[in-house]
Amino acid sequence: METRLRAVLGETRFRDRTAAGRELARALLAGGVLEGERGPLVVVGLARGGVVVAAEVASALGAPLDALAVRKVGHPWHPEYAIGAVAPGGISFLRAHDGLTEVQVEAAVRKAEEQASALDARLHDAYPAPSLEGATCILVDDGLATGATMVAAVRWARAQGAERVVVAVPVGAPETVRRLEEEADEVVCLLVPVELWAVGAWYEDFRQVSDEEVLGLLAAARRPFATAAEIEADGVRLPADLTVLRGAAGWVVFAHGSGSSRRSPRNVRVAEELHRAGLATLLFDLLTDEEARERRNVFDVELLARRLLAATRWLRGRPEARGLPIGYFGASTGAAAALLAAAELGDAIAAVVSRGGRPDLAWERLPEVKAPTLLVVGGADTVVLELNERAARRLTCPHELVVVPGATHLFEEPGALEQVAQLACSWFTARFEERAQALRGVRARS
Repeated sequence: METRLRAVLGETRFRDRTAAGRELARALLAGGVLEGERGPLVVVGLARGGVVVAAEVASALGAPLDALAVRKVGHPWHPEYAIGAVAPGGISFLRAHDGLTEVQVEAAVRKAEEQASALDARLHDAYPAPSLEGATCILVDDGLATGATMVAAVRWARAQGAERVVVAVPVGAPETVRRLEEEADEVVCLLVPVELWAVGAWYEDFRQVSDEEVLGLLAAARRPFATAAEIEADGVRLPADLTVLRGAAGWVVFAHGSGSSRRSPRNVRVAEELHRAGLATLLFDLLTDEEARERRNVFDVELLARRLLAATRWLRGRPEARGLPIGYFGASTGAAAALLAAAELGDAIAAVVSRGGRPDLAWERLPEVKAPTLLVVGGADTVVLELNERAARRLTCPHELVVVPGATHLFEEPGALEQVAQLACSWFTARFEERAQALRGVRARS
């Protein structure tokens, strides 16, 4: 285990917890702490004050934010003095009895457990906790005094299945930092004064944090936020729109149809429903404006699939997608490209949804598709329906063909596109959860 410390160089106090969180995030990014990480990353703040610090860290790392209702076990005669700490799920740590009888200690532990359970219920009834199974968990607090709450937090993270646990704090007592090295995989502490006195002494503003403030930070962390980017493929740059959700269950990459673009109103509406279902999305142009003017490019599904593969590689290299499953949503010729790309990537793609697709354009490679595939076709789109029925018989992966009664090729009828969006949400969330369960099973056996 390793401890990374920054020497105290003149700046001996933080303005407030938010400023401390920004400095901590910079240290984590610059210090190589997360170098080589490929699995999911989750930032957990110790409620309440630690969540304010953690929110800045989670934002900088593009990671989901959670709050841990860990409570110190106070000495009955000196409640501010911690003899230990408890975390949800029956996790406890006692560092000393300090002259107390077993009965007195048990009573103090029960009181702390009641407080932790009440706070945990309030926080997670509103905002379910992201899974730590196989993840790197960064535990954040506003400082370490005795370290009892952080030891309990580390043990809680291990019990939740975290593969690696990193403790990150702005300030800590030297002996406490050393003790945490024995519990965590890595400890990052910015200031380690010879005499701590109290954590609050190292902040200009150390006001108390309310439950409402913590709930507000959790709510803000779960709002989707959009960002623009460019993806390089075949020597051209393709505009892209990402909608990131910290704590997303997975990513859906869209492949638009002929004569369309990433701004396809139908795909945008489906993407909005996916966001509400907790999924992040990438919509990008498969062709440049100049390329799209050449009609033959629109139906060159091998070219389109190559662009989709490039976008997938690009997405997998971004921190927001680390460790998350990826699925494809394809429309018309974009569906053929999605199936070709899925055949190429095998188990790397978790699911495919085709809306009014042309799977016949990927005919030769349909048996190679491993990703569970949902084919959605309008009942009035008779020619495309027949093509999908034939394609379904050729698929060897788990698949379903769903017909939306009365819908035509563009699903312009009232309620038709809403049905497509609901079907896509259900398909992706179920397949992503299956992938997560399978991964948990592999880790449990290893």
